[in-house]
Amino acid sequence: MRLVFALLLTSILKSSFAQDSTRIAPTHSVTALSEASKNTGNEKKTHWYDKISLRGYVQIRYNRMLETNADLKIDQGDRSIGNNGGFFIRRARLIFFGQLSEHVYFYIQPDLASSASATSLHFAQIRDAYFDVSLDKKREFRFRIGQSKVPFGFENMQSSQNRLPLDRSESLNSALPNERDLGVFFYYAPKKIRALYSTLVNDGYKGSGDYGVLAFGLYNGATANRPESNNNQYWVARASYPIELPWNQIIEPGLQMYSGMYKLDQTSSGVKTTKNAEYLDERMAASFVIYPRPFGLQAEYNIGKGPQYNKIKDSVETADLRGGYITLNYFLKVKNHFLYPFVRYSYYDGGKKFELDARHYRLDDIEAGIEWQPVKNFELTTSWLYSDRTTSDKTSKTNYQFGSFLRVQAQLNF
Repeated sequence: MRLVFALLLTSILKSSFAQDSTRIAPTHSVTALSEASKNTGNEKKTHWYDKISLRGYVQIRYNRMLETNADLKIDQGDRSIGNNGGFFIRRARLIFFGQLSEHVYFYIQPDLASSASATSLHFAQIRDAYFDVSLDKKREFRFRIGQSKVPFGFENMQSSQNRLPLDRSESLNSALPNERDLGVFFYYAPKKIRALYSTLVNDGYKGSGDYGVLAFGLYNGATANRPESNNNQYWVARASYPIELPWNQIIEPGLQMYSGMYKLDQTSSGVKTTKNAEYLDERMAASFVIYPRPFGLQAEYNIGKGPQYNKIKDSVETADLRGGYITLNYFLKVKNHFLYPFVRYSYYDGGKKFELDARHYRLDDIEAGIEWQPVKNFELTTSWLYSDRTTSDKTSKTNYQFGSFLRVQAQLNF
């Protein structure tokens, strides 16, 4: 499958660049010189920097109001939750992007506030660094090459700049921490649907962005910003389609799946693993979204297998996993103000391959809050979170924590 995919990519790219070469004549060609001689000097010269745009956002949080359990931690999302947490820069993103030519688009997103650990904050780190090569003038068929989001799930695709709950649900995000990896992904979406995807984001309906109605790709599987640790790539496939209903409503059902072999890189001394510490890692998920016009619903559920700590055998084994979430929300306009009340329930039972000993989780979370946008450049979100979770690894065979706290996030958009 990988060989066929590689041959197909090589063939199509050769064809696309061959077309570009006939469309754009070299500077020394007779055609180019002839056209240049006709230039009256009234045309504005285009520079390379005219094709590059910059945007971004910054999120600052405080999580410890009305806190009932300081020992409750949620390291996958916000490391400032719980004891010794305080004011926290959750994200500080700069996004450089541009359509460089008819067939080539680029996107580079560093985060200037990455957390290397609970005690090391505000490191610069690449989140996205990719370019899209379109195969047609409408840009309906394209290959995405580099580090980017892996097309698995709706909330994983949705930007943190647009999402209502302050952190992604661990039920699906446990598949892809940071949602990204290095690889090659093929996307297809008709021009009309690509325009609709943009509208659902730009008009405040909390869309996921344009990740095609069909997607397929190969990627390392080591997760973002980590070197490949074995000679096995993952594959992923996704189908999702927005449907406009007669009563001014839009729904989007979706299906996705991925599979690969994951190599553990964090185990405690004495924990038993397979000979090469590699485990089957595969999931399939269903998504269903009703965009808030004005009532909205977002639900996803996934099942699969992956590495997971077994406290009885003191070993990491391939085991079943399952979990999902449901979010209810409402979109209210009051003059120029946007208000989004929401509530989400999230459940997960399975291992987290990227944590020590593929730590096993059993969790139930409930989050309720409201996002307020008085102006385009500023958002304020307040939410209350209740979490009930049990984790298991070599150090702590049964770590049961529950509690609640009130969270506030201020977000700058530019």
